[in-house]
Amino acid sequence: MKEVIGMLRGIPSIISPDLMNTLMRMGHGDEIVFADRNFPADTCGKRVIRADGHLISHLLSAVLPYFPLDHAVPNPVAVMSLVGHDQAPPVWDTYRKLLSGQSESFIDFEYVERFAFYERASQAFAVVSTGDQAFKGNIILKKGVVRDS
Repeated sequence: MKEVIGMLRGIPSIISPDLMNTLMRMGHGDEIVFADRNFPADTCGKRVIRADGHLISHLLSAVLPYFPLDHAVPNPVAVMSLVGHDQAPPVWDTYRKLLSGQSESFIDFEYVERFAFYERASQAFAVVSTGDQAFKGNIILKKGVVRDS
């Protein structure tokens, strides 16, 4: 059964009107950050969209059918790199499955050092602040173009 948001059909209810508006206003090469509950969203973000109580993986699942990834760059998706003996978090496998199923542009993540990630987030079009608690769950998507078939 399709969910209804506002007066539109087919838009998952997890995508708020603010998030849909933001996705539509983004241009080619703009980036959006999906951030966990510990991320300094208000410090880093030019525009902050609240998605409290939601998991990043659920938001990605809802957003990716509408969001073209940039095919003109080697890695249109970035995560915060590991430090020391950190193990790759299970959520990255979840993201890989979601991204591989929705975009031919996704091959692997770009791994970005923590403070460089924060700097990049400060230049992003928007930061979506979630309630996610997954270790290293923050992710940046670079928007591509919609092409006619």
